[in-house]
Amino acid sequence: MKREKSEALFEKAKTYFPGGVNSPVRAFRSVGGTPLFIQKGKGAHIWDADGNEFIDYCGSWGPLILGHANPKVVDAIKKTVENGSSFGAPTALENELAELILANNKYIEKLRFVSSGTEAVMSAIRLARGYTKRNKILKFEGCYHGHSDSLLVKAGSGLVTFGNTSSAGVPEGVVNDTIVVSLNNEEAVKQAFAEFKDQIACVIIEPVPANNGLLLQRKEYLQFLRDICTENKTLLIFDEVINGFRIGFDGAAGYYKIQPDIITYGKIIGGGLPVGMYGASAEIMGHISPEGGVYQAGTLSGNPVAMAAGIAQLTECLKPNFYQDLEKKTSFLIDSIFKNLSTPIANFKIFQIGSIFWIAFTDKEFVRSAEEIDGDSMKYFRILHKELLERGVYLGPSGYEVGFVCEAHTMDDLERTAKAFAEALAVAMK
Repeated sequence: MKREKSEALFEKAKTYFPGGVNSPVRAFRSVGGTPLFIQKGKGAHIWDADGNEFIDYCGSWGPLILGHANPKVVDAIKKTVENGSSFGAPTALENELAELILANNKYIEKLRFVSSGTEAVMSAIRLARGYTKRNKILKFEGCYHGHSDSLLVKAGSGLVTFGNTSSAGVPEGVVNDTIVVSLNNEEAVKQAFAEFKDQIACVIIEPVPANNGLLLQRKEYLQFLRDICTENKTLLIFDEVINGFRIGFDGAAGYYKIQPDIITYGKIIGGGLPVGMYGASAEIMGHISPEGGVYQAGTLSGNPVAMAAGIAQLTECLKPNFYQDLEKKTSFLIDSIFKNLSTPIANFKIFQIGSIFWIAFTDKEFVRSAEEIDGDSMKYFRILHKELLERGVYLGPSGYEVGFVCEAHTMDDLERTAKAFAEALAVAMK
């Protein structure tokens, strides 16, 4: 595989950006080698600066559910940007996208558009605190909610702990209002509510944790969180920035049939452009300015180009059997990978929900918490990733990240990928 142009671009990028990238995981630190500089994408394929072609299962980390440069999305962007790219004022496109979402998602009544998933979660946390007039929040080890200060924390030692900062620059005072417990541990949650009675504003969870492995949770556990939050007048926040509109139009709330108090979304609703949103009941959302006292604003919120792209993409997602077909494709890919293996691999699993999948080198039937991931197993993924690139298959450059199947993946793409996986795994597991 040619790498000369990507290598030269990376050397130049290192003189401009910290580590040569504008987001850490792009640096290929987990898998080694030089990051690929992508030049174009079409359908389920991408091409790098050296002209190498790959079947893509990263999809810009999830939002490209229709594939790269979908004609309907591209056409909507072109038509909109010809009339201007940003106004800092309302447009009818905001109404149109909101109506499309609210008419097909019964779990929220009003919403607010923002510019990223991190901003959506940050705003949801502030809303929960303002609504409950409480300061503490409870999060789970292994769930990622963006890079705002109060959520860049990891668990300390003990069943229930205040978080330890996972980043320099996060003040201790901020961390002291964040309680961190393990996933899938009801006793830890009960203990937190007992220790901090009437102090917890919200419990925030990825109902489908998909940024530190695919840690699929039991419906009973999510229902337990719903019940204990209701009992303690604490708001339950579902962070669906990754899984929202991936496993169904009404996301994990609809999949598990559990009503959270606030939901955050991102990725897919912008058709590949920067966007996020949070939503709740009309009563809770009435506490957001200018109606209420919880302040949140954004110059680029509801950007018309992003709204147009989102309308085009979500309209396609509403086609009959759209999600069922994506799930079938993903299941076919996984089944085909195992069928192509010359010999079974005892410590190799692929976990799936909808069109999201995660490769794990484990012998566990389920992995439901971050502590159950064997960090040493990432040595296998490092080799697998390199070997897949050589065979024209692109995954996100970290074994903790998930993969995505999009509408544009063809059966030929999936079959070629399965064969490449079998060959790459044979090298990785030597």
